[in-house]
Amino acid sequence: MFRRTLLTVAVLLLTFGLLAIAIPQLRHIHRYALLMTRHLPDSLPVPVAGVRPARLADTWGGLRSGGRRHEGIDIFAPRNTPILSATEGVVSRRGVNQLGGRYVAVTGPGGHTHYYAHMERFAAVDAGEWVRRGDTIGYVGDSGNAKGTPTHLHYGIYRLGGGAINPYPFLAGRRR
Repeated sequence: MFRRTLLTVAVLLLTFGLLAIAIPQLRHIHRYALLMTRHLPDSLPVPVAGVRPARLADTWGGLRSGGRRHEGIDIFAPRNTPILSATEGVVSRRGVNQLGGRYVAVTGPGGHTHYYAHMERFAAVDAGEWVRRGDTIGYVGDSGNAKGTPTHLHYGIYRLGGGAINPYPFLAGRRR
């Protein structure tokens, strides 16, 4: 019985090890599991270096092209200002899309996705990597549909399973 249990444990460990190599997001599965049990913090640091909460404006819900509503906050800063992860978590996506241009998505506490868009360029982070709060994940720009506008970071928070949350109260220290 002991040998059988030991063999089962060894096979499971080997399987998870191989999956962790094959699927980058699984490299931090133990951290990820703990992260899912935590709640979104009541306040978050402004994810752009040198920008104070008093400089923020609540742009949530503003009208956008195509009849869309703004699902985030725009944080204006000079081009190439470092963009900092607002939470610890796993980089779930890094890429380019039509609206956000260059973007990084970090899955943080409680499974909330923190979306950072309109980057000028990426920092040295890839999907599957663990980031800590304050790690540089990119640099402010105007990519995507922000081309030609003042350089800024679009920062959004999305619940696990969908649905956007207004990040302004978290960044301004005024969460309701």
